[in-house]
Amino acid sequence: MPQRPERPADRPAAQPPDADQLITDQYADRPQLRPVLDAVLAVLPALGPVTIQARKTFVSLVSPRRTFAVVQATTKTRVDLGLRLDGVEPGGRLQAARDIGAATVRITLSGPEEFDDEAVGWLRRAYEANTGPPPARRRPAPRPRAEPRPLVVVIEGYDLPGRSCRPGPDGTGYNNVHVALPSSVKDRPGLTVPDRRWQAAEAVPGDAGSARWQVEVKVRHGDDGIDFGGPYVSGDRTDRNLGLAWGEVPGDGTFRLFRGVKIRLVDVDPGVVEDAMRPGHRLVARVRLTDARGNPICARVRPPDIAWSAERAGPS
Repeated sequence: MPQRPERPADRPAAQPPDADQLITDQYADRPQLRPVLDAVLAVLPALGPVTIQARKTFVSLVSPRRTFAVVQATTKTRVDLGLRLDGVEPGGRLQAARDIGAATVRITLSGPEEFDDEAVGWLRRAYEANTGPPPARRRPAPRPRAEPRPLVVVIEGYDLPGRSCRPGPDGTGYNNVHVALPSSVKDRPGLTVPDRRWQAAEAVPGDAGSARWQVEVKVRHGDDGIDFGGPYVSGDRTDRNLGLAWGEVPGDGTFRLFRGVKIRLVDVDPGVVEDAMRPGHRLVARVRLTDARGNPICARVRPPDIAWSAERAGPS
């Protein structure tokens, strides 16, 4: 029985039976570029274990962990050597890779002579970066504990806009307008807000002389400064804020929300926060509730429409 011919020594890991045909088809109308692929394949044994996976339009080179390079005859005059190099920006011979498998950058090759020591070095770097185990995820530092005593924050609203307004660009108007504190705290019930998980607590008519709400906020001191939390606080670490909500109150127990107000705690001077944390003190935000057009103020409130201060707590 005749013996099967041995695989050449420079041939990487076994390929599917139709792999050779797929590669032949890729270079059928551009045979002058086939030596470029052959030059790339010839250096693979020096890198380590590699599996060749031929696709219809390109060849993937796979390390024991994952694909680290792609060879694609992109045009009739150019082969792209795509490299998976996470975190490496295009520059020099490295160009941005688009639609080349898992590659993040690429090197263009028009002949085998261009697959030089520099190109081989980039291929080796891609192999090494995608062969070892992925870097261990660093466990985030534990969040600092909240101060045992909460920060009392008082929102004092003045200059309310009235019971009706037309803030919409199309002249949409609202009637029986109220402003309220969004709350998901069970012992602070309020009006139901359709399609929201919170209620509108302590709603104040838009023509009232003033409005006032008081909440407790958790304070944490960390290496990156003061952080805030609690059921009334929204936003990510860079945008911690308290909110107010504007809505119509039709009298059926609902609050028809149409705009909101963002009162950013991260805008408060840390020294003012520290003063307000002292026993018997509180943090006060005085907020003008009417904008320059006479409508309910909305979105992020900036000075002079808001002023923060640390004050001694008065009688409730």
